[in-house]
Amino acid sequence: MDEFFQRIPRTLWIGVVLFLALVCVAYVLSLSELSNTRHRPLPVIGHVAGFTLTNQDGQVTTLADLTNHVWVADIIFTRCAGPCPIITGYMKSLQDALPPLSRAKLVTLTTDPGYDTPPVMKKYGERFGANFNRWKFLTGTKAEIAALAGGSLKLSAVPVKPEDQKNPADLFIHTTIFVVVDKHARLRGSFETGGEGVEWTNVQPRIVATVRQLERER
Repeated sequence: MDEFFQRIPRTLWIGVVLFLALVCVAYVLSLSELSNTRHRPLPVIGHVAGFTLTNQDGQVTTLADLTNHVWVADIIFTRCAGPCPIITGYMKSLQDALPPLSRAKLVTLTTDPGYDTPPVMKKYGERFGANFNRWKFLTGTKAEIAALAGGSLKLSAVPVKPEDQKNPADLFIHTTIFVVVDKHARLRGSFETGGEGVEWTNVQPRIVATVRQLERER
């Protein structure tokens, strides 16, 4: 065996060593680029205007209650038999994935405030194991919800015309997006959670990383 290695040309050995060195350098550079990407400043998409809504306990909740917190928001309605239970389950898994010491909040808005009263929202949250100290379910008037959801958070919801409804629960078409707001009430991230080719197992780590990055900002 020793004689076999001795017969290999020295130039070939040098080539192998150089190749391995280049592979190592490329690997280190790729890790550096990944690290830089993760810590790249996130853009400011917009600003969240002040609001006054009511949480699942019937308590008034305003933008001031979320100031100095990073928060993630979505929009659902409790009678929904389509994507709402799925994305609410995603929010529950996000709740569980956040570090225990994180001060981040989760906010679920209803697009059906006429039906989704605080008691209904609380029962819905309990169904999914919501920690109400972190996760708020908010309702209010249609105008108040529309101003926050559509105006500030870019979460759209459109009523389905009665003649187009496929079943009694087919009331709204709405986004399945999670948005992330920073400690200064600025919209900083938007993540699609549904649709073809979208896997929650890939989306959740990105949201958690975004929350943690924004929590490190002053």
